[in-house]
This record gives sequence, C-alpha cells and structure tokens, in this order.
Amino acid sequence: MNYLLIFVPFIALVLVNLLPKKLRPISSFLVLLLILAAQSIFAALAPFGLIRAVGAVRMEHLFGFHLLIDNLSLLLLLSAGIVGFSALMVAWHSIKDEDDRFNFTNLLFILLIGMNGISMLRDLFSLYVFIEAIAVSTFIMILLYKAREAYEGALKYLILSVVASVMMLSSIALFIMFCGGTSFEVIKLSLVSSGALARIAIALFICGLFIKGGLVPFHGWLADAYTSAPAPVSVVLAGVVTKASGIFTLIRLLTAVIGFSPATKDLLLIIGAISIVIGALAALGQKDIKRMLAYSSISQMGYILVALGCGTRLGLIAAAFHFLNHAIFKSQLFANAAAVEEQTGSRDLGSLGGLAQKMPVTGITSAIASLSTAGIPPLSGFWSKLLIIIALWVSGNYFYAVIAVLASLLTLAYFLTLQREAFFGQVSVKVSSVTEASAGMLIPAVLLSAMTVGLGLVFPFVIKYFVR
Repeated sequence: MNYLLIFVPFIALVLVNLLPKKLRPISSFLVLLLILAAQSIFAALAPFGLIRAVGAVRMEHLFGFHLLIDNLSLLLLLSAGIVGFSALMVAWHSIKDEDDRFNFTNLLFILLIGMNGISMLRDLFSLYVFIEAIAVSTFIMILLYKAREAYEGALKYLILSVVASVMMLSSIALFIMFCGGTSFEVIKLSLVSSGALARIAIALFICGLFIKGGLVPFHGWLADAYTSAPAPVSVVLAGVVTKASGIFTLIRLLTAVIGFSPATKDLLLIIGAISIVIGALAALGQKDIKRMLAYSSISQMGYILVALGCGTRLGLIAAAFHFLNHAIFKSQLFANAAAVEEQTGSRDLGSLGGLAQKMPVTGITSAIASLSTAGIPPLSGFWSKLLIIIALWVSGNYFYAVIAVLASLLTLAYFLTLQREAFFGQVSVKVSSVTEASAGMLIPAVLLSAMTVGLGLVFPFVIKYFVR
C-alpha cells in the first residue's frame, strides 16, 4: 500500500495528460477527486484496524529510499486528502478557464505526491527532494492567474524558500560529512557521539523548516502568498502545504531523529509563543478577509509548536490533534472567503455587512470554523487547544500556558470582528443583490463544518487515534 500512495497519483498524472485535449480537464478532475476521497477514507479507517496500513516497503534498489507508514504518516495523509478534496471542489467552481483548471489539477497531483512522500520517507535527503517538489508546484500555483499582486507574493515565497533550501542542503551536507549517510537511523546513531557540528546541522535544518512553515520571524512571505493566490490555492496552502513542509517534517525529525533536548524544547516554546502572539495581533487589525486568515494561520501553527515544546507524549498528541483541526477549520475559512469573494467581488470587511441574510449557509459554516479556531466548546478546536494548555501546565510551562489562553481571547476577538462586519448587522448596499454561493462552493464548507462539529462531539473516541 505504501508505494501506491506515490505511484498511483504519478501514473494518473501521466495518463490524463495523454488523453485528447478536450477530455483532460474533466478527466483529471474526476480521477484526482477519486484518489483524494480514497486516500482520506484509507487514512481515517487504518488507525482503527479496519484497513492494514502500518509497515515498511524498501525500494532502495529502485529509488534509493524506503517508505514506512505509521500513525503519524496517516495524520498527514488524512489532512492532505481532506484539504485536497476541498481545494479541488473550490477550484472547479471558481476557476472559469478550462486550461487554468487543468493546470491547477496537474499541480495538485504533484503536491499530493510530495505530501504523501513526506509522510512516509525515512531519509533526510529524499525528504528534502519531496519538500522542494511541493515548493516548486506551490510557486507556480500562486501565479496561476498571472495577476500583478501574485508576482509579489510568489517572489517573496521563492526568495525565502531558496534561503530555506540552502540551509537544508547545507545541513544535509554536514550530516553526510560526519554521518556517512542521510537515513534517519544513521543520523540518529551518529548524533550520540557528535558534537558542535551536529548541533549546527540540526539548527540549519530546523531554521529551514521554520521558513517553510511561515513561523515568526520567518513569516514575511506567508500573508502575501496566501492573499495573492487564487482561492483554491489559498485553501490548499493554508490547509496543509505549509504545515506539511514545515511543521510535519519537524515533528517527524523530533520524534524519529533529534529528540527533545532542553535546548530544543526551549527553542520550540519561544518561537511558538512569539508566533502565537504576533500572528494574533497582526490578524486583529486586518480588513482583508484572506489576510486576516493568513496571520491567523501563523498564530495557530504557533500553538502546534508550543505543544511540541512540552517534550511529552501529551504534548505530541495535542500537537497532532491541532494539526488535523487546523487543516479542517482553516481550509473551511478560506473556502468561505472564496465564496464571499465570488458572490460579492470583494474581501474588504468595510464594504461588506449582513451577508448572513443573503448567504446563510456560508455565514453559519464560517461561524462554526471561527468558533472552533478560537477554541469554543464543544467544537473540535476547543479540545485540541485544551490539550495543548494542559500539556503546557503539566510539563511546568505555566507562562506559555497563560499565553496560550490569552491568545485564544485575541483569536476570538478578531473572528468576532470578521463575523460582525461581514455577516451580521444590516445588509450593506453593495451586497443587497447578492445570493448564496453555488453548490460546489458550499459542499466543502458543509462537509468541513460537519467534521468540526463531529470531531468535537465524539472527542473521547477520536482521541484514541492520536494516543496510538
């Protein structure tokens, strides 16, 4: 099963491009939709023993790497499937040009291959190659419409991504020099007897991951890239791409290679806390919906980082659960933003108002996702934030636990501002003739809202997935 998660999307990508030109857009859409749905079902059922997944497939004789699926792999596979499905639905109804649709689908195939590879690989260099595949396809995705502002966002992403790539390649070179290889097993054994050189290599790679993940102080590219990207690209970027390239890879290295030394935990706690506060404060003053959501993403990724900084099993569980929750509610919020922009032609909160009367489904689903992000019970976001705060408190990190609680109040404040100015109050003149979004735009929002509510209500059952 392991290798199929990479080769099926790759073979499908090749085959749909060999079809007659008129058949390519619809064929690629249907094939990718089927693959994403199948992957989501597989990743959701496997932890409960309904499908056998855990195991290794060695392919060194063909490609120089081997693949291993564990429950951490399933976390990213599930997130990628859910977010990819949502982005594809939004793309089909928001991208009008068939060539652009087909190009987006092709790039989403490459993103899926990259994220699936990251979830299973156990070799640092192979991991880097798949991260770069995601980076290149993301850069092209941002420029899908060739809009002026997109060039600025894509250029910032490219420049900082190159800096991250240089850091990561330098780290890999150092590991090869003193370890003789880049597999996780070799590096882990060598770290025991290595000194300053090993710490420099680790620091370089982690800094590269912080840049890829858009964490403070390496967040300069994120808001512009999210805001200038086409609607479906923003969904997949915020939902899973930055977390897969940065946060997930960091979790994998911490648990499989580096471990949680006191210095590492302090670094994670400090960077995480700064990201939480700076992201929340920046979001608080935004009038552009997508820009507000972009800064909110920085803040929420900070929560995952401080949970990891606990260095405990509970902290890892909390980080994993919030990783999934963030994929769900942030994809939903960007899908809602796409629906608002499509129907009104604007993302400016100052020109909106009373949209809930004209777009009730969009208004309700946006409220659910906003409250989940702020950590309001009984939604799923409440449970992951509660676990993070408990993990911080139990591990003795009281100061960071207080920051996590207070920042949740900031999160609630800017999302209440979003709901009040966009959806509540009197209907503004500009949106007086607006109607509800098309079914294709509403389907992902409704499904993701159902997941948010459902995961919150069955939390005691779902938590077993993360404990294992």
